[in-house]
Amino acid sequence: MLIKESHIDVPTSANGQSSTMRIFLFHPTIPGYPNARFPGVCLFSEIYQVTGPVARFARQIAGQGYIVAAPSSYHDFVGPEPLSYDVADTDRGNKFKIEKTLDSYDADSYATVDYLLTLPTCTGRIGSTGMCLGGHLAVRAALDPRITASVAFFPTDIHCRTLGPYTSANTSSTPPPSSNHTVDLFTRLKAEVSLIFGIKDTHVPDAGRDLIRQKLREAGCVFSFHEFAWAQHAFIRDELSKGRYDPAVTKTCFEVLLEVFGRVLKTELGQPEGRVGEPEHVC
Repeated sequence: MLIKESHIDVPTSANGQSSTMRIFLFHPTIPGYPNARFPGVCLFSEIYQVTGPVARFARQIAGQGYIVAAPSSYHDFVGPEPLSYDVADTDRGNKFKIEKTLDSYDADSYATVDYLLTLPTCTGRIGSTGMCLGGHLAVRAALDPRITASVAFFPTDIHCRTLGPYTSANTSSTPPPSSNHTVDLFTRLKAEVSLIFGIKDTHVPDAGRDLIRQKLREAGCVFSFHEFAWAQHAFIRDELSKGRYDPAVTKTCFEVLLEVFGRVLKTELGQPEGRVGEPEHVC
C-alpha cells in the first residue's frame, strides 16, 4: 500500500500553559479510491522524538492500512526536530522526560486522537503503540476510552512510577489513592493491551515486568505479555541501537502488532455479551 506523508501543528494546553505540537502523519493511499477509510494509530516515540527509526516504523504500520499519527512529545521544551542519538541529547531527552508533567503527556495523546477523528478518511477506530518512553505513553494513552487496542514495545517507567516530575508516589509500594501514575490507573484500561519486552532489558528488569503483569491481572485487563529471551532494550531501533537491534525478533513483534490491530481495529466485533466461559481443559 502506498503512503502519503505530511505534518500538522496543533495547539495543546496543560498546567495553564499553551504550546504547539507537531504531529507527523503517515497516511495509506489506494490509487483510484480517494475516499478509502482506515483505522488510526497514535505512535509515540522514544526520548529522541520522531527520528528516522520511528518514521520507518510508522511507514511499516501505515503500509498495512492504518493512518499513523506521531506527535513530537517534547514541544514543551524544543521544536519538532528529532534529538540526536548521542550522549548530550540522550541526557536532554531523559531530562525532558521527567520534567514534562503527566497532564501534559495526557493532553498530547488526547490532541492526537482528536486530530485523527477529524479526518474523513479515519474510520473512528483508534489504536496506540510506541517504543521505550513511547511504549509507556501508548499504554497511558489507552486510558482514553476512544483507544481500543494498544501495543507497547519495552515501555519504561511504568513499574517504577518515574515518568513526570518526582512525587512521593513514584517509589512507594503503596501509593496514595490520588496517584496519577499509569500503573495505578490500570483499572481504567478498557482497551486490549499487548506488552512486549526483552528479558535482557536493563531498563525494565524481571521484578518490574512481574509487577506490571500482576497489576494488569489484578485490574482485570484484557492483555497479552511477550518476553523474548535475548532481546535487549531498544531492540527494534534499526539505527544507532548500540548493537541491540534484532531484526528477527522485531519481525515477530510486528506480527503481534498486526494481529492485535487487525482483529480489534479492523473487525466489527459489535457489543460484547456477558462473560466468556473458561476454555475446556482438554489435550
